[in-house]
Amino acid sequence: MPLSLVLFDCDGVLVDSEIISAKVDSKMLKEVGYDISPTEIAERFAGLTQDRIAELLQEEAGIRLPEDYNARQKTALDERLAAEVEAIAGVHEMLDRIDLPRAICSNSSTERLKLMLERVKLWDRFRPYVFAAREVGVGKTKPAPDVYLHGCREFDAAPGQTVVLEDSVHGVAAGVAAGCRVVGFVGGAHSYPGHADALSDAGAETVIRRLSEFPAVVEAFAEWERA
Repeated sequence: MPLSLVLFDCDGVLVDSEIISAKVDSKMLKEVGYDISPTEIAERFAGLTQDRIAELLQEEAGIRLPEDYNARQKTALDERLAAEVEAIAGVHEMLDRIDLPRAICSNSSTERLKLMLERVKLWDRFRPYVFAAREVGVGKTKPAPDVYLHGCREFDAAPGQTVVLEDSVHGVAAGVAAGCRVVGFVGGAHSYPGHADALSDAGAETVIRRLSEFPAVVEAFAEWERA
């Protein structure tokens, strides 16, 4: 089957937002008595929603976050993203080189995605095909495959004809579970030692460090399909 669609995660793939999120979370968690570095947050929690992070902290460390924690975290993070977030280096040039339909499939909300993507002039390069996992189907977020399956259905593309670009273990797992061909990306500022191996272990077929490498990978996948 020829390739017919490319689906992108957003945070840490198109915009360098994961490091900002990790710094906000590290600061706020220290304030409630849980000392964790931005690097450890990126390694353990990148790609997860705040609700899921809160569940894991309670399960693993007995930390019960204050009732207003998520609301305060959202406000603090949105303020920093609006002021600081930048595009991942080379994203516009990469998009210019890929001649396939494309969409974004993210665990972030549409509101936050629009905030970030408009700042870095990517919103108009994807809309209306910007899918927030909590806002499609039954609202399951990654590592559930639902948002990637939704993206495939929107374009009437078989998952096996679809390439996913992901930076988190949970996102790679979602793409693999959907039946897509998954490429890992470790070029964000939040990348950590062992990141590439973790993405490979989660099922990524290959891992790249620069977005400039992605068009060649897509072309190679297409050549393998034609062989």
